[in-house]
Amino acid sequence: MTAPRAFTREAVAALFLRRQWLDRPRGRALTAASLGAFADAVGGLQIDSINVLDRAHYLTAWSRFGEYPRAELDRLIYDERVLFEYWAHAACFVPRGDLAAWRRTMADYRRQHTGWSSWLRKNGRVLREVEAAIDGRGPLGNADFREPRPGGAAGWWSWKPATHALHFLWMSGRILVRERTHFQKRFDLAERVLPGIGAVEPPPWPEFIRWHLRRSLRAMGAATEPDLRQYLSYPRLPVAKRRAALKALLKTGEVVPVAVEHQRAPWYALADDLPALEAAGAAAAPSSGTTLLAPFDSLLWHRERVHALFGYDYRIEVYTPGHKRVHGYYSLPLFHDGQLVGRVDAKLHRAERRLEVRHTHFEPWFARRAAPPAARWAMVDRAAAIAGYVDAIGSLARFEAADRVDIGRVSPASLAAEITAAARTAGLVAGATRGRGARANPTPATTSPRGRAATSAKAKGARATARRRSTRSG
Repeated sequence: MTAPRAFTREAVAALFLRRQWLDRPRGRALTAASLGAFADAVGGLQIDSINVLDRAHYLTAWSRFGEYPRAELDRLIYDERVLFEYWAHAACFVPRGDLAAWRRTMADYRRQHTGWSSWLRKNGRVLREVEAAIDGRGPLGNADFREPRPGGAAGWWSWKPATHALHFLWMSGRILVRERTHFQKRFDLAERVLPGIGAVEPPPWPEFIRWHLRRSLRAMGAATEPDLRQYLSYPRLPVAKRRAALKALLKTGEVVPVAVEHQRAPWYALADDLPALEAAGAAAAPSSGTTLLAPFDSLLWHRERVHALFGYDYRIEVYTPGHKRVHGYYSLPLFHDGQLVGRVDAKLHRAERRLEVRHTHFEPWFARRAAPPAARWAMVDRAAAIAGYVDAIGSLARFEAADRVDIGRVSPASLAAEITAAARTAGLVAGATRGRGARANPTPATTSPRGRAATSAKAKGARATARRRSTRSG
């Protein structure tokens, strides 16, 4: 038996970053083509309701496209239908080109999720009435149905019957999200959202599972079995079926085993991606630039993978009691030149137009000027990384229309003076901070070319769309 091709950890990490569009963070322009290509590369933009800073999909797009007009993203999704809402890792905006594959899970949703059987037997009339109401008066949202919640229940099953009906009809592909108002989904018949959807033939289940594996491998470049299970985590495929599909792809040679330096588990890659892995391994650096990542960014969908490749231990602490949090309620990983060098706990005070950077934690190796703990291409230039951090904070402030930035605690405190100096140089700070806080007054429309682009004629022309379709919280 031929030994698997061997690749360095740097090669795998570098290709992963390229596939995640982090080779040039905040370095591309948002267009219909670029949005579709990005979603196609990663598999989807995760949607999440937490709004302490901004919705996750807006932040994920900002980390790739910089200060784009927010209304333009809404227009591309809800008017041009470049993407549509379904599940991939969790709730996501997924590429229109993946519709045929996801039709398989829509068609078999009831059979694959047997927990619905009892509810459907008891609530068949509700299901029919909700679908008929949408047919006659759609688009409609949950608030358009006025039934009381069931007494004594808690959690998901405390939803009112119409809410369950909407969810079942959506996941079954009979209705789809036409738009959102103050982030609340408004549904319409699937055929009215994506005309022609009824004629789209879903693949057989064995082919769908093979597609699912190919999709994940393409997004990651190379992956372990746990990576494949956790990246596109919907639907929850039986282990035996997933392994059988992987074995079939290995048998045909479409997927090949690879060996990854410092990793004991078996890794796999698409045969077509071997040249890309080779090229990634020869590159001097995988990425140039700095950005912040949303906690629900696709790079972080399998956090154990991130730790294995980058030595970065990330946890979302939203549901952790306050006194037990280490890095903050909504900490955003700080990404610079291919490395995860810290995390930023930020909050947007909308009424005050103020961005509060409550706490910035830098990784211990970064603070010590040591080598990165896993994949490494060169020593990280600390001064350049801190300047990049300040630039990213300023860009985020402009994107969020914040007129003021307050930079709070810095850990370790020994880096506070460097942060203050860099912020002052960038025009982001008024006075020294002694490690506790800094205030700034960025002018969103004039501080950078990308800031000026955010107020372009295209943005102005999209304002009417923003008022109708904005997914931000009111």
